[in-house]
Amino acid sequence: MALPGFEEESFNYLGQEWPLYVKGAGPAVVIMHEVPGIYPEVAEFAKKVAEAGFTVFMPSLFGTPGKPFSATYAATQIARACIRREFAAFEANSSGPIADMLRSLCRHAHERCGGPGVGALGMCFTGNFALALAVEPCVLAPVLSQPSLPIGATAEARAGLHVSPAELETVKIRVQQEDLKVLGLRFTHDMMCPKAKFERLHEELGEGFQGIEINSEPFNPHGLPLSAHSVLTRHLVDREGHPTRQALDTVLAFFRERLKA
Repeated sequence: MALPGFEEESFNYLGQEWPLYVKGAGPAVVIMHEVPGIYPEVAEFAKKVAEAGFTVFMPSLFGTPGKPFSATYAATQIARACIRREFAAFEANSSGPIADMLRSLCRHAHERCGGPGVGALGMCFTGNFALALAVEPCVLAPVLSQPSLPIGATAEARAGLHVSPAELETVKIRVQQEDLKVLGLRFTHDMMCPKAKFERLHEELGEGFQGIEINSEPFNPHGLPLSAHSVLTRHLVDREGHPTRQALDTVLAFFRERLKA
């Protein structure tokens, strides 16, 4: 399905075709959309990245590109995504086969656009994928926006990073030897992205992880709802001085610093 403002392409991986939406010029940034799909606010965020001087590569992983967000639509897509083997949504210590496809896409994007490397940003259901992609040498700017996998209420799930021990070890080596940096975003009272995940990321990556946590407690000074979840899309307040706008500016600055050297 066409997505206004984007070139529609197809990315083939092991014989399977994935719809791919491309926009912009400059170093590549792979954006992995959240549930329920590439809804209008996700597309608007991707346009902001392209306007900042990057080539956006945004695969459609589930849902209908361009379809507006609704609670029913989201519930349907999360149910479908959870049973798809490639996402391994309940695994605390495995990124699932989808990570291999996305790493291949990162290599393709880097070859096509050149530059020092590639940015990778995931949100919610795909948030942890950006960490799994950081094992790929060309990925220099991984961003985890409200990472929510694995699904589960146990302590292991709440602190789980949805990557294998080997993948995590590779990322840690890159942090130590290559000065890799990982950026994370969340609202403080987001139950789908508990604080335990960021505590674990700090524990594992040390100074290699920068966590931005936006106050969403009751009666917070910015009027954010307690249910605030999507930092860069649905709950973005694109107004100078607002903490979500500051988070957006930080993400774009992170991409510029790491990809435009």
